[in-house]
Amino acid sequence: MHAPTLVQWVGDPAAFSAEYWRRKPGVFRPEGGVRSPFTLADVDAALATGFLHEPYVEMTRAEDPLGREAYLTPRSVYGSSYGGFADETKIRALLDDGATLLMRRIDQWHGPTRDLLARLSGELQRAVEAFCFVTPPGTQGVPLHRDDADVLVLQLNGSKAWRVHEGPADGNWRHGPVGGEPPAEVLRTTLRAGEVLYIPRGFAHQAVGNEGLSVHLSLTVREIHMGDLFRSLQKLSARSMDIESRPLDDAAVLATATAMLEHVRAAVAGLTPEDLVRHARRGKLAALPAPRSPLSLSAVAARHEDPGVIPGA
Repeated sequence: MHAPTLVQWVGDPAAFSAEYWRRKPGVFRPEGGVRSPFTLADVDAALATGFLHEPYVEMTRAEDPLGREAYLTPRSVYGSSYGGFADETKIRALLDDGATLLMRRIDQWHGPTRDLLARLSGELQRAVEAFCFVTPPGTQGVPLHRDDADVLVLQLNGSKAWRVHEGPADGNWRHGPVGGEPPAEVLRTTLRAGEVLYIPRGFAHQAVGNEGLSVHLSLTVREIHMGDLFRSLQKLSARSMDIESRPLDDAAVLATATAMLEHVRAAVAGLTPEDLVRHARRGKLAALPAPRSPLSLSAVAARHEDPGVIPGA
C-alpha cells in the first residue's frame, strides 16, 4: 500500500491496517511529531475575517449545551438582517468560561487542509473531512459519544486526556451521545502536541482538556452505510432506462412498471457486491471539495491591459 500521507501520521500503513484499522484504538508518536496544515494562527485568521458563519462554527459544553445566540450574531446589510455570524467577543468570553470551540469542515474553506485531505482520501479511497476543537483545560466539550467515521486525532497545542470505549456489537447502532452504562473502557491516554490518536468507527469516546489550551484536528474517515448502498443501487439499476415517465392510462402504467422491472432485473443481474461498494465509495469521494482553481484578479487585470498576457503566468 503506497500511502505517503498516512505514513506521516501512523507509520507503516500495512502494520496499521493489520493491527488497528477497524479493530482497536491506538496512539502514534512519530519522531519529530506530525505537522498540521491548520494552526492556531489559522483559527485566529478565520475568526478575524468576520465571515465565519454557522454551521462552520459552534460553541459547545458537554454538561450544558449552548444556544446559537450565545456565540453568533446578526449583521445588517442595506437594512436587512442576516444571522449566524461568529462573534469573536462572545466566543472569547465562552472560552474563558470553559466552553469548547468547534470549527467544522475545515477542508471546505482552508486550502492547505483541503490539499492534505485530497491526498489522504486518495490513499484510503474513502472520503475524509476535517474538524478542529479548541478546549480550555479541565473542561469537556462533547459527552461520551460514537462517531459514524474512523477518526484520526492530531493534537496541535496543549494536551487532552482521552478515554476510548468498546465499539458496537453489530451493525445496528446509532452515532451520537451514548446513554446509560458506559461501554467497557479499552484505552486511556493523554495526547500531546504532534501525537496522533486513532479511534475506530463506532468506538465510544470522550475527552477532557488537560494542560494548556487544548487544540486538536480531527480527520474523520467516512464509510458508506445502507443508505449510500441503496442510492448507488438505484443509480446503477436506472442507467439507460428508456420508459414512459408519465403513462396516460392503466394499461400504460402496467406496461411501464413491467418495462422498469425487466430493465432493473437485467441491470443488476451482473452486478457484484464489490461493484456496488465501489460505486458508493466513489460517490462519497465525488462529494468532497473540488481542487482549487484560484481566481487571480491581478492576472485578469493584466490580461485586459495587455491581451497577450496569459492569466496566471
